[in-house]
Amino acid sequence: MATGDQGAVGERSSPTGRELLGRPELNRDAAFTAAEREQLRLRGLLPWRVVPIQEQVELELEHLRRKGDDLERYIGLAALQERNQTLFYRVLIDHLEELAPIVYTPTVGQACREFSHVVRRPHGLWVTPDDLGHIPDLLRNAAEGDVKLLVVTDNERILGLGDQGAGGMGIPVGKLALYTAGAGIHPSHTLPVSLDCGTDNQELLADPQYLGYPRPRLRGPEYDAFIEAFVEAVLEVFPRALLQWEDFKQHNAIRLLDRYRRRIASFNDDVQGTAAVVLGGILAELRHRGERLSDQRLVFLGAGAAGTGIARMAEAFMAREGTEPPELRRRVMVLDSRGLVFEGREALKDDTLPFMVPAAVLAELGMPAGPRHDLDEVVARVSPTILVGVSGVAGSFTERAVRAMAQGCPAPIIMPLSNPTLNSEATPEEIMRWTDGRAVVATGSPFAPVRVGDRARVVGQANNVFVFPGIGLGAIIARAREVTDGMLLTAAEALSQLVTSDRLKAGAMYPNLQELRSISREIALAVAREARSEGVGQLRTDDALESAADQEMWDPSYLPLA
Repeated sequence: MATGDQGAVGERSSPTGRELLGRPELNRDAAFTAAEREQLRLRGLLPWRVVPIQEQVELELEHLRRKGDDLERYIGLAALQERNQTLFYRVLIDHLEELAPIVYTPTVGQACREFSHVVRRPHGLWVTPDDLGHIPDLLRNAAEGDVKLLVVTDNERILGLGDQGAGGMGIPVGKLALYTAGAGIHPSHTLPVSLDCGTDNQELLADPQYLGYPRPRLRGPEYDAFIEAFVEAVLEVFPRALLQWEDFKQHNAIRLLDRYRRRIASFNDDVQGTAAVVLGGILAELRHRGERLSDQRLVFLGAGAAGTGIARMAEAFMAREGTEPPELRRRVMVLDSRGLVFEGREALKDDTLPFMVPAAVLAELGMPAGPRHDLDEVVARVSPTILVGVSGVAGSFTERAVRAMAQGCPAPIIMPLSNPTLNSEATPEEIMRWTDGRAVVATGSPFAPVRVGDRARVVGQANNVFVFPGIGLGAIIARAREVTDGMLLTAAEALSQLVTSDRLKAGAMYPNLQELRSISREIALAVAREARSEGVGQLRTDDALESAADQEMWDPSYLPLA
């Protein structure tokens, strides 16, 4: 694997002394050797003892663990990233299971809400409507190297918190930190972007300290022109880069993905990454049982971008197994805020039309077409084997529905996925109690194991980080001109094969997060091979793809400078 500080001192302007200590991509703090201190004019600028990187890691962990709450830990990690980039990523990689919830969900949500009051040194690129006509120049200003990956948000649907304006930058910054930790993509090859097109969050607009663009959010043709100008600029400045759409509101998320996915290599992690990680966990559990997805009955509570994305991918996999479209409407059912999506129901959004349950199927289930059908009724009538929650509404998995599900299924798969933790549709402890400990549970946010009888049941986290670093790395090494549905299905299947039997026996549908580097590498290779087979990637042998992955995966360590 590639190691050390990419962009060595000799390759740049050869900073020395205090200037060198102020460059986070080159600074090593007290790890500079005596010879390096002499050569680089650092003698006397650091305490006497040379501290190796592993001791630095332990000291940084000591600092973090002494802080009073997770937001303070988030701020501390951000400060480390801005001081010593190599050490930040070494700490994150070596303690990923502990620190991923700090650099990303759930703590990043609070950081986004309080962004204007906690940010110290802004990181990334902000593009506002005032910048139209100058976006290529902004991209060049922000680039620290050959940008291969951009994560971009318009800040309107930040986790379950809604419109966070300029504070949404915490999401692409956190995602890219996990790209580097999980897939080794060097920070100089990444760029977090906030398309700060205004905000409708009145609390932010009324805050005299708010740092963002203080106007109502762009809508309609003006919004579309803004996005178009940004995409054109990326194609001009970084024509081979991969773009990840992040935390756009449902309708925009889906239509922008459909509009641009074949024009610029791109994918939406909320729609497609979430779908791949959820499907991967389900397939792992079904493999453990010796069952097929096509034999399951799935109910989705929540018809936003995530819910419809997961349902679409599940149906695509079932179709691959041979399930015909009419049968899909019996096996996959979606509920939005007004209940079951069915044929003839009023106020259906375009995104949910493919999931309408036909009148004939409703009749078979004994459900009249007229009134609302809520979760309790749907579960009682359909007897699902898999229940997925992406509603954003805390407690929306009722005790009645979960108990009814357990009556019709010996080991139901139940996934309350809404983030942050307070928005979870039910807690794992509640689900275990209502199912007499028989459910297999995976959540969107991290939860502690649940005691069932004399053993602890592990709660797997359906964390997108299990797939998006591998999807991104795979697209990069394949030089894919498109991220296809087949590549995403391949990522889900690859993930399912990487969950060990021990994890599955313990109740977890997902691997241990500390294994993320090897997981991302295997998913990347599978995705790149699929891109090659579909003709959207550069033709390379398997050996060449493995070599490209290893060259791309930076392992943060200090290389000799003197």
